[in-house]
Amino acid sequence: MTDLWLISVPLDKTSSNSVEKLKRTLSKTNLASCCKFSIPDLKVRLFIICPSDEPNRLYRVAQVALYSLRQNFHLTHFTQLDLMSYVTKFQWDKAKYPTALPLSSLADIINKEVSQVETELKSRAAAYNSFDLLLRVALLCCNFLSLFRVTIRKLYEDGEAGVFSVTLFKRAVCEFKAKAQESKFTVREYGFDLEEKKQQEMKQLSVHKKEQYGIFVCWLKVHFSEVFIAWIHLKGLRVFVESVLRYGLPVNYQALLLQTDRKRSKKVREELDSLFMHLDPTATVSCDIPGLCQQEYFSYICFHINTNVLEIS
Repeated sequence: MTDLWLISVPLDKTSSNSVEKLKRTLSKTNLASCCKFSIPDLKVRLFIICPSDEPNRLYRVAQVALYSLRQNFHLTHFTQLDLMSYVTKFQWDKAKYPTALPLSSLADIINKEVSQVETELKSRAAAYNSFDLLLRVALLCCNFLSLFRVTIRKLYEDGEAGVFSVTLFKRAVCEFKAKAQESKFTVREYGFDLEEKKQQEMKQLSVHKKEQYGIFVCWLKVHFSEVFIAWIHLKGLRVFVESVLRYGLPVNYQALLLQTDRKRSKKVREELDSLFMHLDPTATVSCDIPGLCQQEYFSYICFHINTNVLEIS
């Protein structure tokens, strides 16, 4: 289980020395790995508004997309290493998120992008699930009818219901009606047809489902990665904003990404608190300051990147 922390400290002499000491300690003890997290010089205005829905919405959309991949398509190792590598080697995408734009505009671009993915995800998931339901209804009908020695003909089907003709021996009629009622089928008089036609229609349904499977998987792969990338960019945006608010202007800070095993997180946290306590000796574990998303407050800036979305369940 991995913990990723995105921290920021000012570039003064004391903090720089603390960073070097942190790197030496982590390297010597193997408590964590530490690398630079590159955030470009973004456009600063007098008033800075930091987007507040990032911990919830983007993560939730990414999680839903990956859950669909794993649960519906059994892709348990989907791009985990690639995404972790992306975070540790992060480079700001200036073409997609121009650094000349105001911070609020960058946040709007990210939120709009995620909204579009979220809307399409719901639509595609509903379409695929409806098709899957159609096949399951057909299989349910066939499984039920296979309990009896019957001749079956499908007369009509619209995705939610179907009409079938059934021919069977008179001695089995009563039992058939009783079982049909238990399974919520309605029995009426009708004609008969060949079993071969039923099998052909079931085969056609299976072929269509496989086609939809491939299309949906490809879409999920692409858009899960897009949402994840947008999420990490917004993390960088929040670090920049918080650094300006806490450390002041001109912009002068350094961002680092720490990667550690969750069993070692406590010791890493103790080391960080010890090295950077000079930044805010009054820092407490809990924070009641409005606008900080009810997160933990430390003497240094720290944002947690929740890797649960990447864990193998």
